[in-house]
Amino acid sequence: MQQSVGPLVIFDCDGVLVDSEPVSVRVLVDALRRKGVEMDAAEAYRRFLGRSLGTVTKTMREEFGVEADDGFLEDMRHDLYARFRAELQPMPGIAETLDTLGFRRCVASSSQPERIRLSLSLTGLIDKLEPNIFSATMVEKGKPAPDLFLHAASEMGADPSSCIVIEDSPAGIQAGHSAGMSVFAFVGGSHASVPGYRERIDALSPEVVFDAMPDLIHLVQKHIEGRNGPVSQSAV
Repeated sequence: MQQSVGPLVIFDCDGVLVDSEPVSVRVLVDALRRKGVEMDAAEAYRRFLGRSLGTVTKTMREEFGVEADDGFLEDMRHDLYARFRAELQPMPGIAETLDTLGFRRCVASSSQPERIRLSLSLTGLIDKLEPNIFSATMVEKGKPAPDLFLHAASEMGADPSSCIVIEDSPAGIQAGHSAGMSVFAFVGGSHASVPGYRERIDALSPEVVFDAMPDLIHLVQKHIEGRNGPVSQSAV
């Protein structure tokens, strides 16, 4: 695929586009408890934030001796989707930010495609991002490996060095940097107050840390101009 000129902004979904992490963690903690694994929300965030379902099931098996069979996964998915339909909200200011951000964009999320599209549909964001939605199910290794971000860049015809990843998780920040991309850490989600969260984010030295989504517009422009000089915006 021929590479396009100009930056590509790659958005994570959970905790960046939609304020889903507190709901997801509550569902996961409840599901683990039913399997006899006691884990509080802080530990669940530390272990699983930004990770794929495959990583969660592997950890359950290897560290806790618990098999996440099809029934367990289906029950958890049913509970999660029900809570999403009742509670899920877009991240404050994201709709206006996507409408104003004049650079190409896509989504690259550890979640399964069905969950990503449900989340974006429920929050009114799907039309602003389709069809450029990529899932960890499309690559061999999920975050913190760089595979997903490199796949998204390749599909979008973008050089990794021109990509800006918007992430909220340590795993995602590591993945973006491993892919040779700039990483902006968004810390404005409801889970940002979890003990130790900001320390883990700061320790990974993202290029930018911000907590208000509308700020992204000038932060991207400033970052690009700092590297390349003034750049005209085009969402095409």
